[in-house]
Amino acid sequence: MARRQVEEHKWWTLTAVCVATFMLLIDITIVNVALPDISKSLHSTFSDLQWVIDAYALGLAALLLTWGSTSDRLGRRFIFVVGLGIFSAASLCCALSTSPLMLNLARAVQGVGGAAMFATSLALLASAFQGRERGTAVGIWGATIGAAVAIGPLVGGVLTESVGWESIFYINIPIGIGAIYIALTKVAESKDPNAGPTDWLGLVSFSVSLFLLIFALVRGNPEGWGSTLIVSFLVGAGVLMLLFVIVESRVRYPMFDLALFRVPTFTGACIAAFALSASMFSLFLYLTLYIQNGLGYSPLQAGLRFLPLSLLSFFVAPIAGRLSARVPIRALMGSGMALVGVAILLMRGLTASSGWTALLAGFIVAGIGVALVNAPLASTAVSVVPPERAGMGSGINSTFRQVGIATGTAGLGALFQHLLSSRAEGPLARVPAEALAQGRPPIPGAAAHHAYLALFTDALNDLFLVAAIVAFAGAALSFALIRQRDFAAVQAGAPPAAASATEEPEVEAA
Repeated sequence: MARRQVEEHKWWTLTAVCVATFMLLIDITIVNVALPDISKSLHSTFSDLQWVIDAYALGLAALLLTWGSTSDRLGRRFIFVVGLGIFSAASLCCALSTSPLMLNLARAVQGVGGAAMFATSLALLASAFQGRERGTAVGIWGATIGAAVAIGPLVGGVLTESVGWESIFYINIPIGIGAIYIALTKVAESKDPNAGPTDWLGLVSFSVSLFLLIFALVRGNPEGWGSTLIVSFLVGAGVLMLLFVIVESRVRYPMFDLALFRVPTFTGACIAAFALSASMFSLFLYLTLYIQNGLGYSPLQAGLRFLPLSLLSFFVAPIAGRLSARVPIRALMGSGMALVGVAILLMRGLTASSGWTALLAGFIVAGIGVALVNAPLASTAVSVVPPERAGMGSGINSTFRQVGIATGTAGLGALFQHLLSSRAEGPLARVPAEALAQGRPPIPGAAAHHAYLALFTDALNDLFLVAAIVAFAGAALSFALIRQRDFAAVQAGAPPAAASATEEPEVEAA
């Protein structure tokens, strides 16, 4: 009887973890197609729309590692349930928001709850499953991540168009309550008796540094890049990040173990995670504004047009996972990032007369490239570090993903506003950059609409070029840093960093 209960509980654990993961990840993709409707309803500026994405990403990035170490000490199920509660309550606040500020603050709190859920998911699965079953459970969890990315835009379009943008947040509440019930009644608690204390100084310096940087990037154009506010925020971000590095190199229980970066493959995986998010994923805001506001498609129609990218990514990912057993990881990740760069370049060349099909070739190639990177990325980050550091390795890699989305969205937005304001002519020259960046023609009339689309697509083409450069840089560094011998060193029980210090440099065939 006891054994049967254990068997039931572990599959209930998988259910709770998958439901929570699906909910927190779909909230990243589902929001994109609702942004134009949110903008109209709350009278949001372009900066407000950037913060809808960035506030959530910042909450995730800042607290992933802290929640992970805290859960080791206080209990993984406990922190998982706390995260579900925070996320569900914040979702209600998002749905009830009456101003952009209220929405963005609630989105930040959502990110805090999401970080707690994401940080404990793998640990709960690892404690519930053993041997081959653990691999099956992690595989199902990974498929859940892929499904959330694949159907997010379509679900967002259906809910936004049929019910309203608030529904994309309301739907989290019953799901969250159900997951909390399952976790409290069916999931076993687990702790690490040797866990260290929370790295508060590291947490504060890292989080505040990221916030200051993103704020400066988002507000740089409206406030002026030479203004006291923006300059002080950029300097403060740099000083606090330097303090963070110093703290993490000296504290006994760091939340961010810098020694892991001595392993070239781990560094390459983190760079790939950042580059993928800062290039392709950071373009989604601008693509959505173009497809919905610029071309006039509804949220559902926009979600359908993103399907070639998301569905290809979903179906190619398992193939890429199987290939990783036969093809060098750096070949998969390097070629995947290169395909992402090619895909973004294929989207360039938009004009005022272009239709959405001008993006189709890029969407198809991007779906394949994203899958080739995503499939081996998480496993690479944990396979080249000591087993006792696997949780932190995964957390650091996930942190790089979220930092990439936050900085990429903000950085591209700053460039976008600058390009629009510097190239606007005639009546458009008198329109603020914030209004131009919305993707919605600010002046009525067919001629004005055509002139505006020409301006908007011209600036968007430059964003594509910058994002492609980031993707190609990620491809080059993936090829250069990811090495098969780092995997072999861990399998042999030797630290990869130590192995690389004693071996002569070698040239490996991709």
